[in-house]
Formats: sequence, C-alpha cells, structure tokens
Amino acid sequence: MKTTILIVDDIHEIMLEKFEQAGIHYDYQPAISRAEAEQIISNYSGLVIRSKFQVDKTFFDLAPNLRFIARAGAGMDNIDDVIAAQRAVQLIPANEGNRDAVGEHMIGMLLSLMNNLNRGDQQIRSGQWLREANRGYELKGRTVGLIGYGHNGMATAKKLSGFDVQVLAYDKYRIDYTDQYATEADMEKIYKEADVLSFHIPLTDETCAMIDEGYLARFEKPIFFLLGARGGIVQIPAVLKGLDSGAILGAAFDVLPVEKFPKLAEQVWYADLIRRDNVMLSPHVAGWTFESYYKLSEIAADKIIAFLTS
Repeated sequence: MKTTILIVDDIHEIMLEKFEQAGIHYDYQPAISRAEAEQIISNYSGLVIRSKFQVDKTFFDLAPNLRFIARAGAGMDNIDDVIAAQRAVQLIPANEGNRDAVGEHMIGMLLSLMNNLNRGDQQIRSGQWLREANRGYELKGRTVGLIGYGHNGMATAKKLSGFDVQVLAYDKYRIDYTDQYATEADMEKIYKEADVLSFHIPLTDETCAMIDEGYLARFEKPIFFLLGARGGIVQIPAVLKGLDSGAILGAAFDVLPVEKFPKLAEQVWYADLIRRDNVMLSPHVAGWTFESYYKLSEIAADKIIAFLTS
C-alpha cells in the first residue's frame, strides 16, 4: 500500500513542504472531525495529529492499514500507546520542538509569582500604590526541583543556569543523568531542599492525580509550585490547601485537570483557585509559541521521513 498520510490538525506549512520534497503523499484536512476521520482512516497508512481527539481502540479498529502516528506536540497521552504497540503502530512525538518555549514560559511565570508582577499591575490599574505589600523574592541562591528530566526538564534546567540556582532533577526512568545544568537527586533530597518545584512528566496511569495532600506535605520548606506538564497529574484541592497553610507560597498553572469552558468553570475548586492573587494561570500555551509552531511541524516531518525511508 502506498504511504498516504492523513493530517487532522492545523500544522505549519513546513511539514507539507518537506513531504512534497520527499515525494510523500498526504491529505491535509485540519477542519476534519473525529467522526469524519473515522470514515476514511482505513485509506491511510499514517496519521498526524496534535490534540484534536483521542486515538483510542475504537479509532484503531477502523485503521487496519495504519503504520505510524505522529504528534506535532510533546507527549503522546491522547494516543493509546498500549493498543499502538499491539498493532505495531509506530508513535512519533516531536517533544524537542517546544521544549524551549515551555522552559521560558514556566520561568516567566515563576518570576512573575516571586515578584508579584500580576498583582502589582492590577493594583496600580485600580489606583493602589502598595510598594511594601509587593516586596518580592530573589531566585538567586534557591534550589529548584525538577520532576522529570526529559526534553522539557533539561531545557528548563539550561535556562535556569544563569540565575545562580541549584537545580535538582528526579527522573524515575533515567540513571546517571547529572549534567552541567542539573544534579540527579532522589525525591527525599528534593523534599528536603527544594524552594521551587516544577513538573515535566507525562500523564500516565502512574502519574494521574499523583500530586495530592500527602505528596505536598513531604516538602520541608515553603515552595513555589509550577505545573506546565499535564493537568491530570495534580489534585487542585491539595494545592489550595497548601496555599492556605503557607506550605505553597505561590502556584502557576499552564495546565489544569479540566480545561476549556464551560466545563472548567463548573469545577468545585475553580472559584477558589481564581480568587487568589498568588496563583497564575495561562491557557495551556507554554509550548505554543510562534517559533514552536514551526519547530514542532518541522521535527515531526523529519522524523516521519526518516521512519519511512529507514
């Protein structure tokens, strides 16, 4: 069967250009719905997706000719990797494409939290000049704990290197990963020493809702909490309790367990979360810059071409 790729999400045109140069046939349908994709996926040997829908067993059952799925993004949590392995479908992520964007975004959120930038801005706009109430913290000399040391974790560590901080990294699935930007550490050391906690792990059965009250209670110092990985790994009420007790000095979320409206506003914790001036929120855009839009598509295309020509 001739390789033909169905592209179901908006991607940068660099991918299409690379496919054309390589003589690869593709069908670019960024407006297609899941139901429409189900009707035609049996005609394709490749699928390119971002986050439009879950590629689950039902979808796989309709795609007997599928050889690979590429995601123009980081992580593959919207694809059933167990079924993919059973069907010998190669999964191709493009994690490298947005690692710099994620690192910059999360450090930006951290600096904003530590220096009360959002709160101070809003106060001045409302006619308040509260200088002492907005005294900030310096990042220099603090310890940052990174949970997960893959592409995003390493990029974040590299970008922190100019701030004169100690970076400790814990990654359950790696060994001997100390480098010039971070020191390998176990969780006990991070619990004891971290001033800042940042997560860079995927959403899996193991990590789902892992950040609970018990997890956060083990930290020995007040921390700044950063989440730019996957919202499903955190229990928001546990973070709210930490903010109430002072165990968490501030929290930044680019991702949440439930995203988009109206469902987000229906969550029991939503009103409590948004009323706090030591919480920052962004709409799952840490890895979605103008530059990463290009890089994600470029990297995914190069990996697909390499797979097809190997």
